Amino acid sequence: MTRPITLFTGQWADLPFDEVCRLAAAWGYDGLEIACWGDHFEVDRALADPSYVRRKREVLDRHGLSVWAISNHLVGQAVCDPVDERHRAILPARLWSDDPETVRRNAAREMADTARAAALLGVDTVVGFTGSAIWHTVAMFPPATPGMIDAGYRDFADRWNPILDVFEAQGVRFALEVHPSEIAYDHWTTRRALEAIDHRPSFGLNWDPSHMIWQDLDPANFILDFAPRIYHVDCKDTRVRVGDGRRGRLSSHLPWGDPRRGWDFVSTGRGDVPWEDCFRALNAIGYEGPVSIEWEDAGMDRLDGAAEAVGFIRRLAETRPPAASFDAAFATPAPKEGTAHE
Repeated sequence: MTRPITLFTGQWADLPFDEVCRLAAAWGYDGLEIACWGDHFEVDRALADPSYVRRKREVLDRHGLSVWAISNHLVGQAVCDPVDERHRAILPARLWSDDPETVRRNAAREMADTARAAALLGVDTVVGFTGSAIWHTVAMFPPATPGMIDAGYRDFADRWNPILDVFEAQGVRFALEVHPSEIAYDHWTTRRALEAIDHRPSFGLNWDPSHMIWQDLDPANFILDFAPRIYHVDCKDTRVRVGDGRRGRLSSHLPWGDPRRGWDFVSTGRGDVPWEDCFRALNAIGYEGPVSIEWEDAGMDRLDGAAEAVGFIRRLAETRPPAASFDAAFATPAPKEGTAHE
């Protein structure tokens, strides 16, 4: 079987779940990576209403779609973050409190419940964010002491180990999207995050190259470096536009789509991600899981972009290594003309 191509529904949460299913099926997607917001998948309802998951499955079946992963980025972000007014806008109201520590604890309980809901849905992977108590120190002024950084990784481990206990009990894995603002945002912070939780098998990575490109990371080598931990793949693209003396990589607090930014997300296949190198790396590590298109492009209509992206990625995903080395033919010469053989 070829790797399934799915559509991440996070950027489509303004549409009803049934409508997103209809669109994805019409475009030729095999399934969805379902976001836990909007009406797409509600963790509390999945646990409280015995018919909720069945009804979601019925909608998927009606459109000929499958699901291999759900995503709860928004709640996961609040587990370790210094919580402020930005989080109130992305969290369910039932998790909010004026006390930041209460919000973090509520978010942790919800992530544990997300593992339980995923198991009910029959999927083994939850994609998401962790948040970070130390991301705000990345600019290094005022200088962050080594002790502050150490404390940040301890905080991550202390908050996420109990969540991962529930994931393991449910037979579900968490795939962190390596991303600026998370406890792991590049190569070395990913290594340190894995070390902080003693390389627990329930904690792996969601590979998304779009966040690596503007940091000058090699997304294909990242796959090879963390091969055993690549639990899920998201395909999102980025175009970098630095070099004119004005546009920088920190992007000047400018909104998505502003041409003065140093980089921006673009529709999959239209940016600077070396997609062929990346899919050859996925082949090399034997990744057989879903390949999910996370569509973001402030300068392109999403109905056009998502339809185009599935064809682009499917051609790459279906390219597999040959059964034998291309030069194997040289090892066994063809029989000479007229030679009898069985």
